[in-house]
Amino acid sequence: MARLGFRTGEMRTLVSVLFFLAIFSCAAAYDPLDPNGNITVKWDIMSWTPDGYVAAVTVNNFQMYRHIMSPGWTLGWTWARREVIWAAVGAEATEQGDCSRFKGNVPHCCKKTPTFVDLLPGVPYNQQFTNCCKGGVLSAWGQDPSTAVSSFQLSVGSAGTTNRTVRLPRNFTLLGPGTGSDSKMLSVVEDDAKRKGNGLPLLQCTRHMCPVRVHWHVMLNYKEYWRVKVSITNFNYQMNYTHWTLVMQHPNFNNVTQVFSFDYKPLIAYSSINDTGMFYGMKFFNDRLVQAGEFGFVQSEMLLQKDKNTFTLREGWAFPRKVYFNGDECQFPPPDVYPFLPNSAQKILLSFSALISSFFFLFIAI
Repeated sequence: MARLGFRTGEMRTLVSVLFFLAIFSCAAAYDPLDPNGNITVKWDIMSWTPDGYVAAVTVNNFQMYRHIMSPGWTLGWTWARREVIWAAVGAEATEQGDCSRFKGNVPHCCKKTPTFVDLLPGVPYNQQFTNCCKGGVLSAWGQDPSTAVSSFQLSVGSAGTTNRTVRLPRNFTLLGPGTGSDSKMLSVVEDDAKRKGNGLPLLQCTRHMCPVRVHWHVMLNYKEYWRVKVSITNFNYQMNYTHWTLVMQHPNFNNVTQVFSFDYKPLIAYSSINDTGMFYGMKFFNDRLVQAGEFGFVQSEMLLQKDKNTFTLREGWAFPRKVYFNGDECQFPPPDVYPFLPNSAQKILLSFSALISSFFFLFIAI
C-alpha cells in the first residue's frame, strides 16, 4: 500500500474579491522517469451568492504514467469554518452529515470533512458538469491528456456569515488506486483490499505471490535487429486492471522500430535521453487484464534496431533497467540469476532459447 501525505495549510487571509482561483499542486516524490509529474486540485470561485459562493473544483493528473483505476477517485478536504454545501453538480458527497439545524431547504452536505466522488456516465444533463461523470477512471497525462482531468461544481454557504469573504479548504486528500507515491503535498492511498472487501486481496498461489508478473523474452537476434516479447499476467482474482500502463527503461529504446499489439509512446523525461517507453493496451482489444491465472494475460512483441557502436547482449544488457506497472516499480531478480548471452553468434544464441523462454525475470512488488 502506497501512502502519501499532503497539507495545504490554512489560508488565514480573508479574500473579498469577485473572482478567486486557488491551485493546490503536489509533485510526487522525485521520479527520474517522470520528474515533473504532479496532481493539481484547482478551486475556482465563479460567482457569489447571498451567503457564500459557487466554486468549480478541477482535478488534473499531470503524472505521465500513473492513473486512477476503478472504482475511481475520491476527493476530500476540511472546511476552515462552518461551511455547508447547498448543491453539487457533476459529483456527490458520500455522506450528508448532520443537517438537523436546517429546516425546509436542507443542504447537500453538512460535514466538516466532506468527501466527494465522481458521477457515473449517463446521468441527466442537468446533473453534469464539464469533464465530469466518468465514474472516476482518471487517465495518466501521457496516456490521454483529454481524460486526465475531472471537474465538478459546488454551491457553498458559510453558516452565520453573509459578507463576501472566504477561507480556502485545507487538508485536501485524494484517494484512488494507482495515483502515485511519496508525495509531500497530496494524500494518495492505494488500498484495493479496503475497496474490494475485508481481508487481504485474494491472489493465486504462486511461488512469487505477486499480483502481476511482467515477462521479458528475447526471441530472435538478427544482424541489424532483435525481437522481444513482453507478457503481463494477472494473478489477482479480485482485481481487474483497467487501462493499465507499463513503463520500461532500456538503452535501445531510442531505436524502437515497431511495436505489435500494444500502444507505445516514448517518454522523454530529459531532452537528450530517449531510453524510456510507455506501453498500454489498445482500446477494446487488450486494454484490460480482467481475470487471474492462465488466461489473464496480455502480450506484445517489439522490434528494435541495433546500434552497432554500443549494442551487446552480454551481462544482462538485453533486459530493462527499470519497469513500472501502473506506476508501481517492479522488483527485479538478483543479478546472479540473469542469463548470459553471446554477443553475435546466432548458433550459440539458439542454444539458450529454452532458458530464456521460461525465464520470468520481473515480478511487480505492491
